Amino acid sequence: MMPQQDSSPDQASPKDTFSDEELGTFQTLVNIVARLRAPGGCPWDREQTHESLKRHLLEESYEVIEAIDQGNPAILSEELGDLMVQVAFHADIAGEAGEFQLEDVLRQINGKLVRRHPHVFADEHAEDAREVEQNWEQIKAQERKEKGESKSPVEGIPVDMPALAYAQLMQDRVGKAGFEWDDISGVLDKIVEEVTELKATTTPEEKVHELGDLLFTMVNLTRWSGAHAEDVLRQANQRFGKRYLSMEKLASEQGLDFEALPLDRKEELWQEAKRLVG
Repeated sequence: MMPQQDSSPDQASPKDTFSDEELGTFQTLVNIVARLRAPGGCPWDREQTHESLKRHLLEESYEVIEAIDQGNPAILSEELGDLMVQVAFHADIAGEAGEFQLEDVLRQINGKLVRRHPHVFADEHAEDAREVEQNWEQIKAQERKEKGESKSPVEGIPVDMPALAYAQLMQDRVGKAGFEWDDISGVLDKIVEEVTELKATTTPEEKVHELGDLLFTMVNLTRWSGAHAEDVLRQANQRFGKRYLSMEKLASEQGLDFEALPLDRKEELWQEAKRLVG
């Protein structure tokens, strides 16, 4: 019997085009992207714009986060590469349009990192991470002042950020500006207050309003616990999904119609699923 032929296009071998040393450099990535987007390159790549790539940039960012959550270095390495492609693409598009070059991107970020770490690159001193953050914000404020910019802590947050991340960033900023509880007890008291107000609502509009206030305060509690609300909820979603799938499997193994089970029986399966999958 003849081996089955693969109908997919022949794959180019990277090592037939670049040496192993070249494949390990950022400049090779830049050169590859430039060739893909050059006349005679890839039609799809030639069509891309900053706007059309936004979706891909967001997807790649979330895939990096998922790889971190999985704790898999091999997947993280791959996903970071995919994210770097987005940087190279945007820089190439900008360079072609005469907007800026990749060197401008690197020059700006390298300069920013040096300026904002005077405890490393100059003679300043920072006792701990919290002092580093405070110095960082002071340097940012000074940079804005030198540019003639006046910006409130609640301004300049990307409007397309997920709501939980937006809330936490805004709370971080106003906290650094001095609008902050003295300790976590203030946050806990505020949660009790918001729950009381939620129970007292009489209209759907009031309920939505108070739910928002309660959720906003829960984000603040997450901050005070040293966590990130977006991460906390994403991980909770993943746990719930695993447990629910386990519940369905347990019911199937016992010959039960999961959807028809009474709630108390589903709760028993839920507890068993928690023991099995965490």
